Amino acid sequence: MTDLAGHAPGPPPSFEQAIGRRQKARAAGLDPDYWYAVGQSSHLRRGQHLETKFLGRSIAVFRGSDGQVRALENRCAHRHIELTRGQVVDCKLVCPYHGWAYDGDGKAHIPHDLFGRKEPDIRIPTVPVRERYGLVFIFPGDPEVAKTRDIPSIPELSGPRPWPHAIVQFDCPGHHSMLLENVSDFTHGFLHRKFQPFQGTDLLRCEEIGDRVEVEYASKIAAGRLQDMFIDRGDGACDHMRACYDYPYHWSNTDDRIKHFLFTLPLTASSNRHVFIFYLRPGTIRLPLLGRVPRRVADAMMKLTRLTTLQPLLGQDVWVIGHEQQGWERYWDRPAPELSPVVKAFQDLTIRKWSEYLERRGSERPGPVVPAESLSR
Repeated sequence: MTDLAGHAPGPPPSFEQAIGRRQKARAAGLDPDYWYAVGQSSHLRRGQHLETKFLGRSIAVFRGSDGQVRALENRCAHRHIELTRGQVVDCKLVCPYHGWAYDGDGKAHIPHDLFGRKEPDIRIPTVPVRERYGLVFIFPGDPEVAKTRDIPSIPELSGPRPWPHAIVQFDCPGHHSMLLENVSDFTHGFLHRKFQPFQGTDLLRCEEIGDRVEVEYASKIAAGRLQDMFIDRGDGACDHMRACYDYPYHWSNTDDRIKHFLFTLPLTASSNRHVFIFYLRPGTIRLPLLGRVPRRVADAMMKLTRLTTLQPLLGQDVWVIGHEQQGWERYWDRPAPELSPVVKAFQDLTIRKWSEYLERRGSERPGPVVPAESLSR
């Protein structure tokens, strides 16, 4: 039943209450037992801190005077003030209220009078944190699992001579599943008709294999007139894309020349941070009439492309997904016919992995990893 305006009678259902694929997918979280990118390393200098979230859980990330990044639950054990209201001193994060200072092990160092007592061993939970590919990653789940599960390998970005690349980071309203579905659903090309990031939408394969959904398209990538001028397509047309929802990440590979990797961080049940890395095989970028350019020039051109094409293009996705979220909250009980087998496969994987996490969380390890209120949203 809906109200007089046609809206649903209440908020969207919880995962347990949800009925059908779409409702289940939009109520699912992301398994915290993976590495999640919180932002670019260059945005966190020595002596700086930032707050990030994972499904509502507030986490303080800071870089000490030694250059090392650390992450803690974002609360002082004393009065539960957010530590990101304070400051970094040497290699500790200091609460602004009483000056309790927390080291990388979460131990509190108390500077004021202890009233004749020995300093107590007071600690707050820490969060595993690492840096790779110019990004800061946290592991919001079980720290023991973090010891055995690595950040995804991207060989093209490793070593002293990574491929020319650009990082695009943005916060986006909407459930995390919406953008993860968006990046491999080429039926939305109408939205990007100004930029034409792809041309042709022939789906060749869509297959779920383990914790992955593998997709293949016959589609010319970077098909817009401006983009096409600066792409050396080699012997082919860069018209065969392999894409993968490699839970909880997404990547694509077009003829081993044009690639991307996407890291999605669910800040809350309805907002996310997405970090794209777009990278091109050396020699793929050219200048009209001049041909291929040196690697240093290619790096500079990728940074320029980020400003002129990538950010405006993805800004269209941010805009439309924000409106999709509004539509979901208003009309979640209304039919929403889905024609794309890609979207259906992505939703099935999202539902299965979240179900597995909830089952594992309930049966194997006590204690909250994700706030209870986040699980029911």
